[in-house]
Amino acid sequence: MALQAKGQGRSQERFPEPGHDHGPCLAHCVARAEAAFEARGLSLTPLRRQVLLEIASTHAAIGAYEVLERLAGKHGRRLAPISVYRALDSLVDVGLVHRLESRNAFFACHRQHVSHDDQRAALVCKHCATVVEVPAGDVVAGLWKLAGKAGFLPGRIMIEVTGTCERCRGEAQ
Repeated sequence: MALQAKGQGRSQERFPEPGHDHGPCLAHCVARAEAAFEARGLSLTPLRRQVLLEIASTHAAIGAYEVLERLAGKHGRRLAPISVYRALDSLVDVGLVHRLESRNAFFACHRQHVSHDDQRAALVCKHCATVVEVPAGDVVAGLWKLAGKAGFLPGRIMIEVTGTCERCRGEAQ
């Protein structure tokens, strides 16, 4: 059940084992961030990097104010919320972080989405908040088809499925 290597880096398609080595996950996120911002002629500013590292430090979804609190604890001063939201917006725009609308929280994307057909769904454990992305191309294609029949053009599709991961189910028993 560990993270599986796939394609251009790591692809998290199963919930991580407790205590797995998270170092490669962080290293991969930072390397992707540097390349993604450079490819767009943008800079991975120190604040963007710090916000990314806070979000990527866990496989759970976390809110902007939690990121703000973590950064304040590390730096001894509280940043303006708007600066964290701007950093989050840029990380989302570049595809390094995804937003869970249902929780108003963010999670690190551990896999570069290379095309429109490379759609993923977020499986979110309602107990531990861990998020895993799984392939959802067929589901998204079906949604595009339904939207087209309705005369609707989707802007962004993010499928969120809330439930209970195997570890939390085991702990409940």
